[in-house]
Amino acid sequence: MFELPSLRRETRYGVPAADQVLFNRFYSLGYSYHFRQAKWALEIVDTDKTDVEREDPFRSDYRIPEMFRADKADYRGSGYDRGHLVASDNQIETGIQNSETFLLSNISPQVPAFNQRIWLRLERAVRALAGDDKIMETYVICGPIFDFSKPVKSIGSTDNNGVTLPIPHWFFKSILTENNRGTLKMWSFLMPHKNSSKPLKEFLVPTSAVERYSGLILWERLTGTKIKREKNRVRSIWNH
Repeated sequence: MFELPSLRRETRYGVPAADQVLFNRFYSLGYSYHFRQAKWALEIVDTDKTDVEREDPFRSDYRIPEMFRADKADYRGSGYDRGHLVASDNQIETGIQNSETFLLSNISPQVPAFNQRIWLRLERAVRALAGDDKIMETYVICGPIFDFSKPVKSIGSTDNNGVTLPIPHWFFKSILTENNRGTLKMWSFLMPHKNSSKPLKEFLVPTSAVERYSGLILWERLTGTKIKREKNRVRSIWNH
């Protein structure tokens, strides 16, 4: 369990452990030196509409030690997308807010058919949920999951600071909402890293299952019997 004062809005309900916790202006993430990518990224989804345009300024995150840092060259010619964890379209109130989602610390290698289809569908559904007038805040944590009972592929050249990037087998996303009456609701998704035409509800799992697969404790500041029940249930998906 990683203890951190609740000095930022998105960390109100806790953050999991990581080798390095990075605080950006509008979201936080926990970085893994072993995987050379984030273990998790945590945000409050911002649905404010503005005229900010996506500029795709992908760039290395120089707060990470060089030997563990990803670079654009790792993705070049790999056939994998630079897949956002904190979605660019979730952070569009200001230019700098949107720009910082393109730090490579917020990126995992994703199959294009996954990144541009089902993962995008889930991102859009979460924004629709966050746009509900009755919901005051929508917290989202997501990240990659590796299955070491299977071969782990990687991209990147050993000539590039010796860095290679393992390809995740799964991705998770856990959503926690607080409505205008202070009621908390939780949904969690576990998706194999491939495209699927299945409805999003097919990927709903108990939050406790995501914790077991990922090795992370999610929303750890929420305790008690009621929260334990919430983590072990699978809620019906919202209308989207």
